[in-house]
Amino acid sequence: MGYRGRRAFWVVGLVVALVLVVLAASATVPRWWAQRIGHQVDGSITQGTVLGLVYGFVFTFLPIVLIVLILRWRRTWKTIVVALALGIFLALPNLMTLSIVLGTGNAAHAGDRTLDVEAPAFRGASLVGAFVAAGLIAFAAYLVVSRDRAHAREKRAREELQSSSEPERPESGP
Repeated sequence: MGYRGRRAFWVVGLVVALVLVVLAASATVPRWWAQRIGHQVDGSITQGTVLGLVYGFVFTFLPIVLIVLILRWRRTWKTIVVALALGIFLALPNLMTLSIVLGTGNAAHAGDRTLDVEAPAFRGASLVGAFVAAGLIAFAAYLVVSRDRAHAREKRAREELQSSSEPERPESGP
């Protein structure tokens, strides 16, 4: 088997392993995550709201800021892959909650029931926290872009003023 054959073998093996891991995780992670959140909230609506807001905000804000900072630093394909991997890792709590909310399997339904009883208001508050984080990041981006535009306009205005205030030199003829 040549180099390409070994490489293809490893790629196929990794894809099969990834599929198996995803299938195993989809059968266990929603239940496990719902139980973890249920133990933290312990049936309190207030605690569910506060914890949901914190989880939603932090685990939306951090991944986006991390990805933006890494991509401002360097934009090679390797750093893009690393930035996305780190962003997904930091967003895992929100992604696990999302797998319960949007999931159609038995584990997702079991997790949904667990959150209904043991963690009321967590899912909705988590969504609100995520929207607040995204809104805050969008507002910060707007401020940065508008500041850059204002500086560019100021620079253009100064250049125009400077060029118009320079005395015109008479052309000297022969």
